[in-house]
Amino acid sequence: MEKLNVQRLKETLKYLESKQRELKKRHESDTRSIESMIKYLKKDMLDQFKLSDHHVSIKQEIKDTETFIESVKTIIETNSEV
Repeated sequence: MEKLNVQRLKETLKYLESKQRELKKRHESDTRSIESMIKYLKKDMLDQFKLSDHHVSIKQEIKDTETFIESVKTIIETNSEV
């Protein structure tokens, strides 16, 4: 993974984390649009950054956003060490 991609992945991850926090805050109100956005964002991250090349089970973890976020953080740490 190139340095530029790691930086973009970090920025995308921050956005995903903010949407996840927003989803948690709105647990009683209508959250379908946020949930849809999170689902799309995770799928886009998986495809755009080819995350499955860096983490074998990340496709299964995509269902659980918290686990997905932790896996992406691990990928970032591993690819930041140069």
